[in-house]
Amino acid sequence: MSRTLVVVGHGMVAHRLVEAVRAEDQAGAWRIVVLAEEARPAYDRVALTSYVDGWDPAALALPGADYANDEHVELRLGDPAVEVDRDRRTVTTAAGHVQDYDVLVLATGSRPFVPPVPGHDLPGCFVYRTIEDLDAIREAAERSGTGRRAAMVVGGGLLGLEAAKALRDMGLSPHVVEMGPRLMPLQVDEGGGGLLRRLITALDVTVHTGTSTNSIEADGDRLLAKLGNGTELDLDLVVFSAGVRPRDELARACGLDVGERGGVLVDNACRTSDPAIYAIGEVAAVEGRVYGIVAPGYAMAEVAAARIAGGGEATFPEPDTSTKLKLMGVDVASFGDAHAKTEGALEVVFNDAVAGSYKKLVVSDDSHTLLGGVLVGDASEYNMLRALVGRPLPADPGAILAPAGSGENAVGVDALPDSAQICSCNAVSKGAITDAIVSGGCDSVAKIKGCTRAGTACGSCVPMLSKLLDSCGVEQSKALCEHFTHSRAELFEIIRATRLGTFSEVIAKHGTGSGCAICKPAIASILATLGNGHILGGEQATLQDTNDRFLANMQRNGTYSVVPRVPGGEITPEKLIAIGEVAKDFGLYTKITGGQRIDLFGATVDQLPHIWRRLVDAGFESGHAYGKALRTVKSCVGSTWCRYGVQDSVGLAVELELRYRGLRSPHKLKAGVSGCARECAEARGKDFGVIATENGWNLYVGGNGGTMPRHAQLLVSDVDTETLIRIIDRFLMFYVRTADRLQRTAPWIEELDGGLDHLREVIVDDSLGICAELEAAMAEHIANYADEWRGVLEDPEKLARFTSFVNAPGTPDPTISFRMEREQKVPVMLGVPEVVSR
Repeated sequence: MSRTLVVVGHGMVAHRLVEAVRAEDQAGAWRIVVLAEEARPAYDRVALTSYVDGWDPAALALPGADYANDEHVELRLGDPAVEVDRDRRTVTTAAGHVQDYDVLVLATGSRPFVPPVPGHDLPGCFVYRTIEDLDAIREAAERSGTGRRAAMVVGGGLLGLEAAKALRDMGLSPHVVEMGPRLMPLQVDEGGGGLLRRLITALDVTVHTGTSTNSIEADGDRLLAKLGNGTELDLDLVVFSAGVRPRDELARACGLDVGERGGVLVDNACRTSDPAIYAIGEVAAVEGRVYGIVAPGYAMAEVAAARIAGGGEATFPEPDTSTKLKLMGVDVASFGDAHAKTEGALEVVFNDAVAGSYKKLVVSDDSHTLLGGVLVGDASEYNMLRALVGRPLPADPGAILAPAGSGENAVGVDALPDSAQICSCNAVSKGAITDAIVSGGCDSVAKIKGCTRAGTACGSCVPMLSKLLDSCGVEQSKALCEHFTHSRAELFEIIRATRLGTFSEVIAKHGTGSGCAICKPAIASILATLGNGHILGGEQATLQDTNDRFLANMQRNGTYSVVPRVPGGEITPEKLIAIGEVAKDFGLYTKITGGQRIDLFGATVDQLPHIWRRLVDAGFESGHAYGKALRTVKSCVGSTWCRYGVQDSVGLAVELELRYRGLRSPHKLKAGVSGCARECAEARGKDFGVIATENGWNLYVGGNGGTMPRHAQLLVSDVDTETLIRIIDRFLMFYVRTADRLQRTAPWIEELDGGLDHLREVIVDDSLGICAELEAAMAEHIANYADEWRGVLEDPEKLARFTSFVNAPGTPDPTISFRMEREQKVPVMLGVPEVVSR
């Protein structure tokens, strides 16, 4: 007879428990019943802020969390537990269902703490915890209309800054109010908090520290917040993100022991005062302490699962409370004894205000043992340093922090002992990973993930996995795909040197087979970079991805978006009118993008040439939103308008975008130019970014988004415009020639032998003697540039590709219909369930 395990709650930690029990219980001795309060399966609450990027709940879903194919797990959504009867060993749900249990696990998590501020319950006040919370905030933001809209976040900790980012992404100007003396007071020290405040303020977030919120009052259809320092804020909405409290109501009601400050008291086996009941995650107080981050929760889930299903003696280990995140493009990390509370601890600080980087190591009184640290602005050393906590440092701490910390001072994976934890989310040690490589035959990062689970949660340790492969002597293949033994960089040089002009010639002489979806677009990109005609000319047309094939981005409903180039974000009234007329005449949805362009959504294939014709006649050209090429060069208004501007950022942005337009590259390229150190163009979050100084320009490289966002690094400073452009020419051409397929500039620089220092030697100091050649290649690209939209319009053969139905050109696609959303026509696919935004 199977036994019944009831899990109350279905968050990330509860899901990890179910996975761990099922892994332990291969024989199916346990029947698991999960009682979920929310109406959706468990999702990645750590990444909640990313929900704002696309408003797609599916993007946050945890794999397998619906247990659809597991007959041993029953998931009851939207039916939370309301009562526990310990004597009868039953749980009653809100719907009246009574469920018996042999073992019960409380995984109810925590609830947002809302300070008892007068007016906290007014309409327009929200908390920041669930997908539904964000939907409600979004609805309120949309009701607030247009113009300069403001919001306040009560709480300047980790979740508060996440909320501020979400509000900013919704188009509001956030104010962050923190009672402590600095932002993120639990994670960073005074020095790091000072830099964090400066970087966050430069991103249009107003920070109020050392003050409280005294009251919130209704003011017509708006809110008036009064702060303790006398400031009054006129607001559209307020979000409370001032910490959390354990949801221990069930435990209290059934008589379980709870901590003085809340949380269900558990021992190091995660058992409560009732041996048949466990508690894990944010509701559990392990020997009196509650942990509010996911890694300790996962560790509790593993311990409880081992005890319940495995019958083992697992105990809760000393938790890793390190944190690393990126807030609005700003790296923040803390690990170990970040505040130097250990007796005799010493602090070693490196603070580069110009580069926007603060680094602190906390070491023992003899300076030999690493105790902790804080990183703000640049957290690239986080993984390595965190793994060294409690261990001897391989070099002098000052040398490790300094920019010249390379060569003999560099901290490499070989310096880490086998017991060092590489993946804190899943508690995977260096020894476990190296054993999987050496004994388990894991010869790739993907195989390591599958075998050890390292890198499958937040992903911050993935670069370390690759380094461990190298350390173990595993040669990682750089072959482009199964059809070519050469890397992309090698194929670039082969094609350039031999002047091969078609994919057929390349694969016949240097590959095998007929090619695939990996090598065809990659070689098509190389051919385009080297000036082999229009990308839809001849054989090249068959090599392209869907977006390149139609010179437009395919959307989820089968329609396309059109993005004309708007260099530097500068546009005339006449061109604005032209775009508006095109959108109106073709019934297109319009949106201002983050790159200062206007995106036109909802075009069908047969409409694309007609739309392009109108735009080209109005003076526009392709913005290459569909291609692995330069997308935008974002700019602030610079010295022309802004009283802080010291250089003409708009003029330079326009010049750079027109110079590099159409440059095909391994991945998309984005750039920015800021007219002063206030950084309104967010240049340090771009592949290359330029910031004006009193003496010229600073050039930053290798900052970009993606799955692992990076902050750009300073390459050269105070250079004149001519020198700046010459170095950018070299940088882009060196990247195009040597990067791997789909590799953005940040990981490319990281993987260069010598990193940024080597890059500087090559393209600034000309250590390889190739700078003249790189400049000549860029000059050739500029001379040969031609607009791809115009190239289609002037060629009847290419135009013929743009029909929805070859046998009936001009016939509308019957699979596409439309609905209205916020006064614009939005296409939907027939036969697909409609998702209506709130």
